[in-house]
This record gives sequence, C-alpha cells and structure tokens, in this order.
Amino acid sequence: MKTENEPAWNPRAHSHSFHATDEGAERGTRLVMWITAVAMVAEIAAGWWFNSMALLADGWHMSSHTVAIGLSAFAYATARRYADDPRFAFGTWKVEILAGFASAILLVGVAALMVVGSAERILAPQPIHYKEALVVAALGLVVNLACAFILGNAHGHGHGHEDGHGHHHGHGAHGQGHDLNLRSAYVHVLADAATSVLAILALVGGWLWGWAWLDPLMGIVGAVLVAVWAKGLIAQTGKILLDREMDHPVVQEIREVIESETERVVDLHVWRVGKNVYSCAVAVASSDPRFDAAQARRRLAIHEEVVHSTIEVLPSAGRD
Repeated sequence: MKTENEPAWNPRAHSHSFHATDEGAERGTRLVMWITAVAMVAEIAAGWWFNSMALLADGWHMSSHTVAIGLSAFAYATARRYADDPRFAFGTWKVEILAGFASAILLVGVAALMVVGSAERILAPQPIHYKEALVVAALGLVVNLACAFILGNAHGHGHGHEDGHGHHHGHGAHGQGHDLNLRSAYVHVLADAATSVLAILALVGGWLWGWAWLDPLMGIVGAVLVAVWAKGLIAQTGKILLDREMDHPVVQEIREVIESETERVVDLHVWRVGKNVYSCAVAVASSDPRFDAAQARRRLAIHEEVVHSTIEVLPSAGRD
C-alpha cells in the first residue's frame, strides 16, 4: 500500500484565502453599509411619523441589512487578518461563507417580522400620510439602486483570480466561482430595492384610489420575496459549510481521469477549500505494480481546480 500527500498546504501561496479582488469587495461592502445605515434611520423615522407600514417595514428591513452587510465587511476583514494563520488548515475563505449564511438567517427573521407587522395593520388600519411617505420611499429606492450598483460592480470584478501557480480561475470550470459573501450583501440590497418598489406601489395605490389595504399587503408580498431569496442563499452557503460537494461534476471528472484499464477508484472524498478550488482524498486499486500516487497525481493535474490531494494506492488482482 502506497500513500502520498502533496507538499504542505500553504493558503497564502495558493491565494485562496484572501486576494486583491476581496479587498475591492471589502471596500464596496463597507461603503454600502454606511449608506444603508443612513437611509435606514431616515426610513424608520419617516415610516413612524407618516404612519406607513410599507415604509416602516422597508426601514426595519433595511436595518437588518445594515447589520448583515456590516457582517459581510467584518468577514472580509477577518479573512484578511488571519490569512497567514496556520491554524486554518485550508485558509480563511469559509469565514466569508459563514457570514453569508448568517446574513441569510437574518433575512428569514426580517421576513417573519414583516409578515407580523403587516398582519397587525390589516386587522387595525391606521391613517397614512401618503405624499410625504412617497418622497421618502423614492429616496430609499435611489439609495438602494446606488448600493446595488456599487456591489454589482465589485461582484463583476470579483469573479476571477489567479492562484500561486499562475493559473487563472474565472467563473470556474463549472460556473461556481462567485463570492457568496459578496452575493449575500448584494441580495440584501436587492431585497431592499424590491421592498422599496412595493412600498411605492402601495403608497400610490392608497393615495390615488384609497386602497389603504394595499400598504400592509405589499409588506406581506415583500416578506415572501425576501424569504425566497433567503432560502436560496441558505442552501448555497449551507452546502459549502457542510462539505456537501459529492454531487459536483468535478467528482466524476476526478474519477474518470484517474481510472484506466488497470486502475479503479475505490474511495473518493472531495470538498471545497476556496471559491472554485477543491481538495480530495482518493484510494485507487491498481493491478499494475508500477502504478503509484505520483502517476495518479499527474493524471489529476489536468484539473487545475483540484489544488490539494491525498492519494492512496492499493494492490488489486484486476478490474471488476
């Protein structure tokens, strides 16, 4: 039985912990956090003063996003600070994923609060100062669109990076190289924009046609939309945190590139260690006494996304 590991893992050398594109994402996220905080205070105050549930829900919704976007910025700062810490076996990338997961959980809580608040207003309607609330809602939408532009621009520049070997990883061989921490902040801003649009529609309907019920109804619609986005983000980040990657196409590709007439993969484990990079542990049964882990690694080398591997070679009488 022959077992071989690659040289000791060096996260900094492979640049999968924290790289230049993350610095731009961190700056953009921090800027959006402060912009959102100012808009949040304005919307909550206006919603309370003008008695608009849709506007108040949008403001409280924005408050949760201020916290969540701040969490994303904190995750980038933490990943950068501990990028060289050897206690993180595969670098600090999952700090960002954890922040994205926490942000998605916050979104679920916000959706629940929006439903409760809207239901209360349906059961006990309150008079609304429509014109004044519309002005604030429109300003809130402008702020949300500006923040979406800032984060969208950072997201567009954050899809590619190079590793320590000079290889470029763009969207990834399978299109999964995006930054989920940045995406979580982006989803929060988009959710804000959507609820601002719904608030404007509700206020216009109430002002022009007297549809006071539209204000709390739009609060519920916005809550459903936020919950759907949160569900998708929880699924994506949770999958990575739990190392549920064995249905990823790269798993079958690893198996196919190693197997031959005399070799077969008898055990294989693959998990993600960066935005679009993976580690694997594989056991290969071979009837060729000359076959060793070095040969298996040469076959595996065509997959640049596999940056670390542990390979065990077992004797075999032949293929089944």
